[in-house]
Amino acid sequence: MASIPGSDPNSPADIARQWQAAAGDWALWWARMGTKDSGQATAGASQPSPWPISPPPSLAAPDVLLALNEKYRQRWEALWVAAAALAQDGVGGGSIPTVAEAAPGDRRFAAREWHELPYFALMKQGYLLAGEYLSELARLPAIPDPDKRRLAFMTKQFVDALAPTNFAATNPEVLKRALATQGASLAHGLSNLAADAQRGRISMSDGSAFEVGRNLAITPGSVVFRNDLIELIQYAPTTPQVHRRPLVMVPPCINKYYILDLQPENSFVRWAVGEGHTVFMISWRNIPPELGRLTWDDYIVDGALKAIDVAKSVSGSKTVNVLGFCVGGTLVASALSVLAARGERSVESATLLTTMLDFCDPGEIGVYVSREMIAARE
Repeated sequence: MASIPGSDPNSPADIARQWQAAAGDWALWWARMGTKDSGQATAGASQPSPWPISPPPSLAAPDVLLALNEKYRQRWEALWVAAAALAQDGVGGGSIPTVAEAAPGDRRFAAREWHELPYFALMKQGYLLAGEYLSELARLPAIPDPDKRRLAFMTKQFVDALAPTNFAATNPEVLKRALATQGASLAHGLSNLAADAQRGRISMSDGSAFEVGRNLAITPGSVVFRNDLIELIQYAPTTPQVHRRPLVMVPPCINKYYILDLQPENSFVRWAVGEGHTVFMISWRNIPPELGRLTWDDYIVDGALKAIDVAKSVSGSKTVNVLGFCVGGTLVASALSVLAARGERSVESATLLTTMLDFCDPGEIGVYVSREMIAARE
């Protein structure tokens, strides 16, 4: 694409003009994709220029792509015919047909404006239809399953990112609130954006709303053991008598211990001590660079197994009950295997919460975590 003579080819304005011209060429090419004469130039018309390079070859069989495009062409025609009629006859001249449905549980388009106002109804239907088409298109290529899952996952992220609900100018709820607050809601949002930029990360909640020891993790306890990897917390009893066998909790390494000791009304630790259990909780250390050599074996030996030994020593019990949460549960399962290999029976019962033991199919995490990526990280 050539730049305008005398202009800076790298200026934002010139780049925008280049992309606008290219987008027009792409639209011409796309209109001919999947049609029977897609490989022939239209009589009297020049071959469209590439955007920004030659269109990629299709990885799907031509007849399959033709059928898919024909299937969606009919739905697009129905949508745009209705839109054209509305433009000609006015808002009261008709309505936007439903050519695509949001997925069950999708609350993005719950506002009545997405159904009642033609502008937003057209935008919603166009977005849902395009997203459905791209998702189905991503399933067509004859490529290995891992690559196909990765393609489908990335396509979904792309489609979700382009949702009209993500942008103030195309979200009726945002616009309505901005009008009702005389723009204060937008100013507040920009303030949050500026604060996130200063922190260097996107916050999901008000960081000042919770404080450990004030309204978070307030179940009384004390640290009874510490090594390079963990601190072990023993919580104070709240019942006249306690069970003979203590309960050792192993939370995930990427969460703080208070994931199991939130506020009083939803603290698992508070409930457990209220039921007469002597609770020990691992608090994992944020590993500094000099301890980056630690491996999974260290987390089992100096983490889970050490916590079990200390709990037995402090309580005087020969056995303990263990609870593992998330990857903490995976560590517990690995520790149990080590104990079994040693012929030791230190654990009387084990409870696992949201724990994965079989990693043959890890779900979506397998899309962006691969052996190659792990090797590169290491």
